[in-house]
Amino acid sequence: MPIPERKLIAGIKRMAGSTRSKGVLQGIGDDCARLYIPNGHEMLVTTDFSLEGVHFRQKWHPAESVGHRCLTRGLSDIAAMGGMPIAAFLSLALPKDIPQSWVNGFMRGFQKLARRYGVILAGGDTAQSPSGVLADVTVVGSVPRGTSVMRSGAWPGDILYVTGELGASAATLQNLMRGGAKKTSVLRHKEHFYPEPRIKIGQYLREKKIAHSMIDVSDGLSVDVAHLCEESGVGAMILADRVPMKRALMMSQNKKPTLHAALHGGEDYELLFTARENARVPNRIAGVAITPIGIITKSKNISLTDSMLRTIEPLEAKGWEHFNG
Repeated sequence: MPIPERKLIAGIKRMAGSTRSKGVLQGIGDDCARLYIPNGHEMLVTTDFSLEGVHFRQKWHPAESVGHRCLTRGLSDIAAMGGMPIAAFLSLALPKDIPQSWVNGFMRGFQKLARRYGVILAGGDTAQSPSGVLADVTVVGSVPRGTSVMRSGAWPGDILYVTGELGASAATLQNLMRGGAKKTSVLRHKEHFYPEPRIKIGQYLREKKIAHSMIDVSDGLSVDVAHLCEESGVGAMILADRVPMKRALMMSQNKKPTLHAALHGGEDYELLFTARENARVPNRIAGVAITPIGIITKSKNISLTDSMLRTIEPLEAKGWEHFNG
């Protein structure tokens, strides 16, 4: 059972360490946090729920992994705009029978990632949940005024790129769902348990004015490319044989299901972006591989083919979507 609320908040405050920075004038301890947004910048704000039984399961995910993953979701959104994270706010609802040791582990995972990116835990709330853990995380960041990389900037003829690899997180989840929790090493499957938000890459693409449009791959490539195309009023052709998924292939002996995981699995937290055809896009940014996987088209259709254009088929958005059964 967690300790009483006032002690719980005091413990979280201690684990958060300093609640002030250049961007946070006042953090935990008052009715509101006070944030400083640099002159000439605009504020970025994103919020995400993480629900036990939907986004994680205690029998599969260590508490530190859950805390890390909850914050990754918000940081990845900031990265997709090319922004710099400043502060996080955590509202945590806990069932009365959860051990305090689990809460401590959650906060260790959350704070370890926060410190890596200079993010201050500046506030939040706690409550008792009737069933399961619920974490609502808000992340605030900033970006120089007028420079945010939006989903709506893609142009026909742009090349579509993705960072890192896709499908490894979904492949790990498939193993867990098949009863492989005891055989699934957290260290060997970091893409799922400890995904890395691509903050530095997003900032680089913005600063160098490389990306016309950008989105993070959280719900699955097929869903997120559809979001990007919808906002830009364009279509896309994805080259299946160019989709990077080496890690996912290592976890599966069957190529087709692995491609399915890469296209539709989600929780990769890589960046999907477009750049003009003659843009100088590095092969690697911040040590992470950058791969061209398709082209933006005038047609609003989204299709899947290969480098030889031997067959072309519609790419349906089959990634994660709430309320979709």
